[in-house]
Amino acid sequence: MRRPPLVPLLPAVLLAVWLLLNDSVAPGHVVLGAVFAWLVSAAVARLRPLPAWPRRLHVAIGLCWHVFVDIVRSNIGVGRVVLGAARRQPTIGFLQIPLQLRDPHGLAMLSIIITGTPGTVWAGHDPASNTLTLHVLDLQDEETWIRTIKDRYERPLMEIFE
Repeated sequence: MRRPPLVPLLPAVLLAVWLLLNDSVAPGHVVLGAVFAWLVSAAVARLRPLPAWPRRLHVAIGLCWHVFVDIVRSNIGVGRVVLGAARRQPTIGFLQIPLQLRDPHGLAMLSIIITGTPGTVWAGHDPASNTLTLHVLDLQDEETWIRTIKDRYERPLMEIFE
């Protein structure tokens, strides 16, 4: 069953951005921005066959905190590798991680989190086996990486999207 959006967020954001970019709240700009926001929202709605309905937003806040902390740590780690502070050659590698997450929005968020974290790249996803291929700049312990992805990212995303 498809539910209507609770708040027309996209048109409101587009109208606000339109007014900010034009630096005016004149009636003409408001009307033109509202028409623009409505047309863009109508066009984009056709591109999105499956709406996202995240639940448990308190879990999303915790996930955002984990991602922030991991990005800071990863920046420091990648900086050490790049600047040679580690005094050793990094062990670059790929690993296969079996996923339980099936929601396309959750998978998209997981790919954004992984690729946005320095030192890791979402290298691929096999939908048939639901396996993630992860590229890691300095792969020391595969089990630690698998546990990190599954516990810190996949589990909360499953709570939010499934």
